Amino acid sequence: MNSKIIAIVNQKGGVGKTTTAVNLSVALSQLGKKVLAIDIDPQAHLTYSLGIQAHQLEKTIYEVLKRQIPVADVLIERNGVTLLPSSLDLAAADVELAGVPGREFLLQEAVGELPKEYEYILIDCPPNLGILTLNALTTAQEVFIPVQCEFLALKGMSKLTQTVDLVKERLNKKLKITGVIGTRFHIGKSLHKEVETNLKEHFGDKVFNTLIRENISLAEAPSYGQSIFEYAPNSHGAEDYLKLSKEILGG
Repeated sequence: MNSKIIAIVNQKGGVGKTTTAVNLSVALSQLGKKVLAIDIDPQAHLTYSLGIQAHQLEKTIYEVLKRQIPVADVLIERNGVTLLPSSLDLAAADVELAGVPGREFLLQEAVGELPKEYEYILIDCPPNLGILTLNALTTAQEVFIPVQCEFLALKGMSKLTQTVDLVKERLNKKLKITGVIGTRFHIGKSLHKEVETNLKEHFGDKVFNTLIRENISLAEAPSYGQSIFEYAPNSHGAEDYLKLSKEILGG
């Protein structure tokens, strides 16, 4: 089985990157897909959002990237999703991995050791363009960019697209931006509609039709270690992420 590997990236924080990684993973699983979620962000928000206490784990992606243990020993099953959990120790990765030969391909090597059973592999990246994000981009075939529907949303996007282009040119010929996700959308705000228009002018048909509406339940769910589908299954957040997942699947 050929896995579809998607890096969820934006170097700007607070745009709904981890929220998207968590809820897309669970939604795709609920739609019958075999999903692996990889948390390569030192903040470990994806791990915590799935109810796993990252600071208590002895085996994480950190040990995998340092080639201390095989990736199969680290995987955790949660809510129908397989998780490769993060570690707060990843914060030192840029320094610790700096002298490692082939450091850009450590995650790719680890994923290559996994059984070929996952239809979707979603990678939640740090809010920067350092070595960990670079590892995600060399591993993925596709990039999804969550973008908050606000005036400054497109600021910094050119840097991100330049990085993706550079990785594609030098390290990963298969890489391409395939999805832009508008998040924290207010239907009644004309500015947000203007931002949506600007996104479509900038990225064309890469912008998903489904917009993720501003929804307090999406902000609350991670503190309970739950996806939106457990925490508030009847909320706008659950409705939007399920709709987005169906759009990704072509339905």
